[in-house]
Amino acid sequence: MKRVLPLVLLLACSAPAFGQAVDRQGAKQLSDDLAHYIGKKLFDIGFVKISVDGDAYKLAFDFKPVTDLMAKQQAFKFDVTPYFILVKPRQDGHWDVSADVSPKGSIDFVGPEGAQHIDFSVSDNKFTGVYDPDLAAFASATGSMAGMTMTTREPKQQADVTVGAGTAVIVSTKSANGGIDFTVMEKITNFAETIKVNDPKSGLSFPAAVKAPELSVDASGKGLRTKPLLDLLAFIVATDDAAKFKADEAEFKSLLTAALPLWERIDGTYGFKDFVVESPVGKFGATQLNTAVGMDGIAKDSKINYAFKVSGLTIPQQVLPSWSVALLPTDIDLNFGGTNIDLDSMAKKTIETLDFSKDPPLPADFGNQIFADFLAKTPKAILGHSTIKNGNIEIAMEGEMTFPGKKPEASMTIDVAGYDKIVEALQTAAKTEPEAAQYFPFALAVKGFGKALPDGRLEWVVNAKADGSVTVNGAMLKPADAVQDNPVMDPSEATVPDHGSGENDSGGAGAKLKP
Repeated sequence: MKRVLPLVLLLACSAPAFGQAVDRQGAKQLSDDLAHYIGKKLFDIGFVKISVDGDAYKLAFDFKPVTDLMAKQQAFKFDVTPYFILVKPRQDGHWDVSADVSPKGSIDFVGPEGAQHIDFSVSDNKFTGVYDPDLAAFASATGSMAGMTMTTREPKQQADVTVGAGTAVIVSTKSANGGIDFTVMEKITNFAETIKVNDPKSGLSFPAAVKAPELSVDASGKGLRTKPLLDLLAFIVATDDAAKFKADEAEFKSLLTAALPLWERIDGTYGFKDFVVESPVGKFGATQLNTAVGMDGIAKDSKINYAFKVSGLTIPQQVLPSWSVALLPTDIDLNFGGTNIDLDSMAKKTIETLDFSKDPPLPADFGNQIFADFLAKTPKAILGHSTIKNGNIEIAMEGEMTFPGKKPEASMTIDVAGYDKIVEALQTAAKTEPEAAQYFPFALAVKGFGKALPDGRLEWVVNAKADGSVTVNGAMLKPADAVQDNPVMDPSEATVPDHGSGENDSGGAGAKLKP
């Protein structure tokens, strides 16, 4: 969903409304409030203008003054149609916010590969919401659009994106431990992207098309510190030079600390339905493709989780050896992340060490100190229960890795249902396929290490120690690395410095030591 209502442009509504009269004085107060967050200069040049429109305030945004200011910077240009939103004070101290716009524009800039151009257009875009100053967020909001197009052009690639109708819903409530809890649900229909790559230098040239009749985004958060973050934003806007930062360093550090932990938890899922990629080598597809990420805020024991899930996976058979087709996965569910991540100590130590009277404000070796502290808390990388399936074959795995020293220690459990199916497929293919014949002995060797479970699955418990040793189901697969002692110098090759005149010394300068 193309958003035309940047949150910062609604922060003018941070002061309670209480059913106030809509008049010129209110418009001026609203302008002053908003200037705290975006700066007064944008009002002075005419980028934003607030006026009375019936029983509401009209916030009009005209990008031309900003475009004119940036015209001198030939490396970056943009052009966006003007638009406006209406904000109306309510009796309960909240604000009604609405917009009905169809923005379009273009952006030109110079990237690493050369000049790039972007065109975009959003049709029939509507937004309505109730902004709660106490939450510093929308208590509720809905948005919709009829469609969107975007094209990008760069020296070695071009892309065209179109989407159909879309909707979005936002709900926020006061969090029990401060800040807000929120949910965002968004759906877009008929997503399509065409990509053409042409790189004469590498010889890479191919088209690809990505399609999905439905794209959805679901996000939720707990304890998002909206108000402290707004206070921090206002300070940064007001403190626009290095001298002010030096003078107000204590206040800046106090605001940074007050904003911690930023949020308690944020989770989001991005999903495609009936996902298809058409390429020169064939069609890839999945009935459902989801990616998800979740992360704690800045805490003593932060956790981060990633997930990748594919159902109904199809891969062009012509790109694979014929013998491998029967073994291709159709469903993948991968889960991994980390825990025991002490971000709180890192953040507070950084804030405490900041010194804007110095350049740079942090010591040169500060990054190494922080990294050493990070490892000292023994963070843990985790592979959560994950599966790869195909018919009667299922591979399940989970494990973890820690870093007690400079070398990692890891443990992983893998169990497979239908392992004999894998061996049989390789055995049959080995009769005619040399590549399969190479893998067949390996598959038998792996089976030999497996432990039969009561349900017929085979299990491998793998442990890798920091000393380099590896065991599988208790059997030593690789012994510990040899201990590297300091090499002993051959006495016959040792030399001593010349401390004398030469003749009466033991052999003179650089003389060999005799055993």
